[in-house]
Amino acid sequence: MQMPAEPEADLPLEIAHVLLIDVVGYSTVLADEQVKLLQEVNLVVHETESFRVAEISSQLVRVPTATGMALLFSRSPEQPVRCALEISRTLQAHPHIGVRMGIHGGPVNQVTDAHGNVNIGGSAIDVAQHVLECGGEGHILLSAHVAEDLSQYRDCQPYLHDLGECEVKHGLRMHLFNVYKGNLGNAQVPEAIRQRKGSKHASAVRPVTPSRWSKVALIGALLVSAAALAIGPLIYFHRRSPPSTISARPGTTATSPPAAIPEKSIAVLPFENLSDQKENAYFADGVQDEILTSLAKIADLKIISRTSAKHYKSGIARNLPEISRQLGVAHIVEGSVQRSGNRVRVNARLVDAHNDRQLWGQSYDRELADIFAIQSEIAESIANQLEAKISAIEKAAIEERPTRDLYVHASSLIDEAVYYGLNSEKNLFQAVGLLNQAIARDPAFLLAYCKLAEAHDGIYWGAIDRNPHRLALAKSAIDSAFRLRPDSGAAHLALAVHFYNGYLDYDRARDELAIAVRTMPNNARIFEWNGYIDRRQGRWEDAVRDFERAIELDPRNGDLLFGAAFTCICLRKYERAREISDRGVALESTNYYMRLLATWIDFHERADTEPWHATLEKILTENPSSARDLTRGRFFVSLYRRDSQAADRALAALDDGTLNGRGVGTIEFSRAYAHGLVARMKGDTVDARAAFSAARQQQAKIVRLNPNDASQLCFLGLIDAGLERKEEALREGRRAVELLPVAKDALNGAEILYFYAVICASIGERDLAIEQLEILAKIPAGVSYGEIRLDPFWDPLRGDPRFEKIVASLAQS
Repeated sequence: MQMPAEPEADLPLEIAHVLLIDVVGYSTVLADEQVKLLQEVNLVVHETESFRVAEISSQLVRVPTATGMALLFSRSPEQPVRCALEISRTLQAHPHIGVRMGIHGGPVNQVTDAHGNVNIGGSAIDVAQHVLECGGEGHILLSAHVAEDLSQYRDCQPYLHDLGECEVKHGLRMHLFNVYKGNLGNAQVPEAIRQRKGSKHASAVRPVTPSRWSKVALIGALLVSAAALAIGPLIYFHRRSPPSTISARPGTTATSPPAAIPEKSIAVLPFENLSDQKENAYFADGVQDEILTSLAKIADLKIISRTSAKHYKSGIARNLPEISRQLGVAHIVEGSVQRSGNRVRVNARLVDAHNDRQLWGQSYDRELADIFAIQSEIAESIANQLEAKISAIEKAAIEERPTRDLYVHASSLIDEAVYYGLNSEKNLFQAVGLLNQAIARDPAFLLAYCKLAEAHDGIYWGAIDRNPHRLALAKSAIDSAFRLRPDSGAAHLALAVHFYNGYLDYDRARDELAIAVRTMPNNARIFEWNGYIDRRQGRWEDAVRDFERAIELDPRNGDLLFGAAFTCICLRKYERAREISDRGVALESTNYYMRLLATWIDFHERADTEPWHATLEKILTENPSSARDLTRGRFFVSLYRRDSQAADRALAALDDGTLNGRGVGTIEFSRAYAHGLVARMKGDTVDARAAFSAARQQQAKIVRLNPNDASQLCFLGLIDAGLERKEEALREGRRAVELLPVAKDALNGAEILYFYAVICASIGERDLAIEQLEILAKIPAGVSYGEIRLDPFWDPLRGDPRFEKIVASLAQS
């Protein structure tokens, strides 16, 4: 006799956030009343916004049960809780219906029993049932696992109330939470828990053995259930911190080699395009980028940013051990992409970079539509090869499709046009155009909305367009991203940039970054923005550590190296700044800032302008078209060297532009004011006064439009000091300091205090000037030895013993 076959899983385990709804007293009413009750409960559930939104976006599976229903959400643990609270609110209008609800998240799967009946099984269903059975009418109970996940959601925290541990079944103990607030939920301790609850010091919850749950019968298309669970994004706030191997140890610098390269560290290098059409190189870049992005979502790995990985071009011989040393990684991923019609072939391999030994390799030859699945499979295979811990949330995030449109995906790789080093008017507006096109093709492309917001914010920050409407456009894009995925790390990063660039709201920006890093642990830009915020808020050493952390993830990014070195210059930690500068020079970059960085250190530390001057002249000789880009440096070097003719030549390239006053904050010198400084240095008081008058006429209009802009007001004070309008200059300088003190903005505030001291010195208020200088000499970004020793602004104070004492103290710092 043939024995019945054992039930077997038809689908692999998926992760679901389960809400069980049970009608209280269902078995005590007549059969026709039972049907009516279930119909009413169905209507109540369908009326909730959470149910409708999840159903429309294919993030929900509804399964009828004998006494209610099960809702399986596929995106985040917040979904079933919000839905339960909305059900509780709606039921207030239906007092004759009593329900209890239980919530848990975990693995579920589709199974077929010996009789061919299809059911849903998995530990998430079993545990949710145990949780549900502990509650009474009106209760919304959830497991501690879900409560821990929800603790990351600030707006959920007030609803969570710890019930402690209790026995739920046959010695099985669980830690439960009650969800209620105001008239939502049931604030009373459930009677079942009151009776069963044991000692608070009970042993830890033991694992729940998955069993088949015959009550839950799938009605409708079961494949829809599988698709909803597989495709629905499960990104939410990660509970773990990034691995300690990524963090810089206290006392190390950006150039200090780590004690050991983390074993679970990877650089994904550009994939080679083997297609006949060379334009498919963008497609190959997209494959590489998506694999890198997927791996970067795993907190147990250290992944090098694309900005650094892109330097190692495909199609040429690579020295993997040297690349490993330069990037600080133990492993390299290489590959190739060949696209032909609607077919694509992807080859990928994982290599131990120390000995060039292949650890894993695989070829994929599939339909083009499967490219996102291929990328996810590659990322998961690599992570498994390195035995990286992957949470269920991270796994779901890896499997998520960034967009439905392959063309959109390829054309969206414009990070640099939006961000690093290319924030010119042309590039930013071009980025806006490209991103709007991408969104038009795929309105659900979340990352495009985030990049679009940053482009608009960049246009506003760069003063290309300071109209509030520009900020509204950025916020609209961010809101669209959050509507698509409320827990998106990329959206929180975009909102952080919006708060910083649009409103200088550093606290709210910091809060958003703290959320973003939970799902983007390898994103260097998060640590970079933290560095900018810490610098503004006077946490200078923290800022240096932030930049060093970012550099570990993006070691060939000149902007990060410059940011770290600049911060050290502000701290007058010149040796540390020089070490970072040396790394930047080794990048073989054409970036003028990196070439000039070491010369600025010489100026600030030693009051030596010769290296600065020589490097500027060398760059100008190599590339005469760089004259305008180098105007500020050429002008101030000439000013410090008292070379009026060279200063005039520098200004000739400026046209109608401006010069940053110190290269520290946001005070900009107009061309007319700079011309006045040169005329004054020549001793031509008539020309100087005419130039300062022209500058004042222009600046007074700006201040009338922006009366509370401290930098603009301080610059007006400088002009008035040049015109010997003493009372006005002093009043404007003082007001600027009041508007933006160092305590409010450690960077711009220090610069305003610097120029307030200049105003005081210029109008003969020596005591007041010395008082400010004594402060400036002690604070970061205050005043350097090079500035106080060579800047003509301080000439009125030279010879005063108090001034010379400050100069001497800075020479020794």
